[in-house]
Amino acid sequence: MTRNHHYDVVVLGGGTAGELAASELAQAGRGVALVENRLVGGESPYFACVPSKSLLLSARRGETWELAVARRDEVTGHLDDDPVVARMAEGGVTVLRGWGRVTAPGVIDVDGTEHRFTDLVVATGSTPLRPAVDGLASVPTWTSDEALTVPDLPRRLVILGGGPVGCEMAQIYASFGSQVTVIESSGRLLTAEAPFTGEILADALRRMGVDLRLGAELARVERGTVGLRLWLSDGGALDADRILVAAGRRPRTDGLGLENLGVTVPPGHPLPVDETCQVVAPGAGTGGVWAAGDVTGVARTAHAARYQARVVVSNVLGKRREADYRAVPRVVYTTPTVYSVGVSPVLAEERGIDLLTAGYDLSATARAAVEADERGRVELYADRNRGLLIGAAAVGLYAEEWMSEIALAIRAETPIGLLTDVVHAFPTYGESIEAPLRSLAERL
Repeated sequence: MTRNHHYDVVVLGGGTAGELAASELAQAGRGVALVENRLVGGESPYFACVPSKSLLLSARRGETWELAVARRDEVTGHLDDDPVVARMAEGGVTVLRGWGRVTAPGVIDVDGTEHRFTDLVVATGSTPLRPAVDGLASVPTWTSDEALTVPDLPRRLVILGGGPVGCEMAQIYASFGSQVTVIESSGRLLTAEAPFTGEILADALRRMGVDLRLGAELARVERGTVGLRLWLSDGGALDADRILVAAGRRPRTDGLGLENLGVTVPPGHPLPVDETCQVVAPGAGTGGVWAAGDVTGVARTAHAARYQARVVVSNVLGKRREADYRAVPRVVYTTPTVYSVGVSPVLAEERGIDLLTAGYDLSATARAAVEADERGRVELYADRNRGLLIGAAAVGLYAEEWMSEIALAIRAETPIGLLTDVVHAFPTYGESIEAPLRSLAERL
């Protein structure tokens, strides 16, 4: 084993959080090494957010599959991270390609070479979950990674999971002509969000020809004479050419050697972090152990990862900053878009919050008439005891844009009385929040 020099900070994992943390710490004058064994930039630009949104846009434009794939490959840089690595090197970051494993406090081994560090930032992301289904391991399957990088367009596609990823994939492939079936074991789509969001999206997908098997599980799968044969728990059966597994993800913590820092977590469990994104109970060492992104299990989106990375950067630089997750948006970029922020009705019930709800159908807005699309609804949620807005959900065209003011209102704890005095341009979907805000103000 050879030895290398000492770094102020080693960032383990070069995804959304790791890339940003490494770049900003280097910009602040710290000696930084970034360890990554795949593409620098992570899932979001290559295998998730960017390619999926590109394909969804192509679907809305009515482009051919071939054109959509070409455009997707262009925006993802053809899975070439050399420009990103070069830019980071110019910014003072040393990129170490390989698998990193902590061997002792302040020491990390990267493919046989030891490097020393003062602070460690763990940003190793997550990996797809594969359900334990009889026969599933012996047939060809995709995760969203493959589905968003290959040129194939399956004639019959079965998607396991009706969460955000499963819904986006269903709309993409159905738009381009695949016969899509979604299997979701719960009785509805988007189970973590307000029920109306999944209901409206389910209707939109069904209108596109998507077969939704809600309340059923995949029990067994076998190779058939042509393609695959699937048996469901409700007694139904399906034929498919490809299965796309979108049944969630688990934090990637295995094999990192974190136990050598006194940090032990069960496989697949997130790294526990405090409000500064410092890993709880790190072992002895001269610096700290920090974590950001999916590996923390706190808010599994690219924008949440970037937020946590900036919190880590501030604290590593000695400027205390605490993370606040009360208003981190959750978006499903289908048409119509599903946007949620803050506390959902499901979470409010779990926490015992006395929730006050007010809603409004987008069909009542002039903008819906202009767009010739009446789909959608917005709901706002207030804590009756505190008299504050604590959550919201919306389904509608461009909801990810016009709902941002609600995220700000939740984060800033803006009095509802003040929010009712905000004037929205006409005709916009933003007007739809005025009536529910007035309703909440009258009832509080």
